[in-house]
Amino acid sequence: MAASGEARAGPGSTVCVLVLGMAGSGKTALVQRLAAHLHGRHAAPYIINLDPAVHELPFPANIDIRDTVKYKEVMKQYGLGPNGSIVTSLNLFATRFDQVMKFIEKRQTASQYVLIDTPGQIEVFTWSASGTIITEALASCYPSVVVYVMDTSRSTSPVTFMSNMLYACSILYKTKLPFIVAMNKTDIIDHSFAVEWMQDFEAFQDALNQEATYVSNLTRSMSLVLDEFYSSLKVVGVSAVQGTGLDEFFEHVSKAVDEYEREYRPEYERLRKKREKVQSQRQREQLVRLQHDMGPLAMDGSPAASGSTAESSLGPSALILTRGTLEEEEGQDGGQESDADDIDHDVTEKSHEEPAFQSFLQEAKLRYPARSNH
Repeated sequence: MAASGEARAGPGSTVCVLVLGMAGSGKTALVQRLAAHLHGRHAAPYIINLDPAVHELPFPANIDIRDTVKYKEVMKQYGLGPNGSIVTSLNLFATRFDQVMKFIEKRQTASQYVLIDTPGQIEVFTWSASGTIITEALASCYPSVVVYVMDTSRSTSPVTFMSNMLYACSILYKTKLPFIVAMNKTDIIDHSFAVEWMQDFEAFQDALNQEATYVSNLTRSMSLVLDEFYSSLKVVGVSAVQGTGLDEFFEHVSKAVDEYEREYRPEYERLRKKREKVQSQRQREQLVRLQHDMGPLAMDGSPAASGSTAESSLGPSALILTRGTLEEEEGQDGGQESDADDIDHDVTEKSHEEPAFQSFLQEAKLRYPARSNH
């Protein structure tokens, strides 16, 4: 069944699987099991690790954030705590994520699935700017699916179950991508009770009535809100330890890819075209400002019209560049005559030089007799 799900995605098409979840839910273990499952079907995935604080990886990562950013060095240099250092490391890595996209593009014919393991602290990736950048970069180029890993053994309480569902709902509307809830650790407890709570409102209310805590009242109110969320949610029970439920998991991934192509890709195409249109408009505005600064003479190579109208149409830079040559061009083009065109400049210069020369001769005559007498 998994083979049919993989074939449906199409040969050569790459599917990005973002694995999210609370700390201790088994994200890394699930990525390991998914990688082993795909290797067993001769469909080796491309694996990316985005957790800079993990000590050891149980799977070989093609791209590891630890090779680029040193988590402890970031903590020392910036004086941060563990969580702050993880956020900063992920932000630094996101600035070079365009290179990661190039690596994925080179491997898209060889690897059909790209598995992305995220940090243990879910809020670091989900609500940070770097997480948004990475998610949108992947979703704008490849079909992308968000997998929310839920610890089934710790969700037997209706209040804890509702907390997980609220977080899953917030991630769904934050990422705006096809969403799958993987109820992990079914080898410890079967996930049928959680599925029943999602499908039968009365069953969840009966379980909630056994809770005597104050927060149960809030949970009862929130359960009414999430009915619509449950109706369109893809849920699958898996075990990262035993490897059960993976065939059904890849069936849901295949359906999520179809959903992406049908509903999400047109939206991302629209956003991409809108972004390109904004960039093109910004470039045109910059070009208009540049033409205004340089002037039509420098940009077009055509001589400007003479007179005060031409000078006023030129920008400041154009007036500086053409200063000293406008008068010559006006004379050649036969432009408007200035008020000083009827003045004979040679006669004017002689009229200023003659009195000065006469004064010089008189002073020389007075000095010469004085020197001869001496």
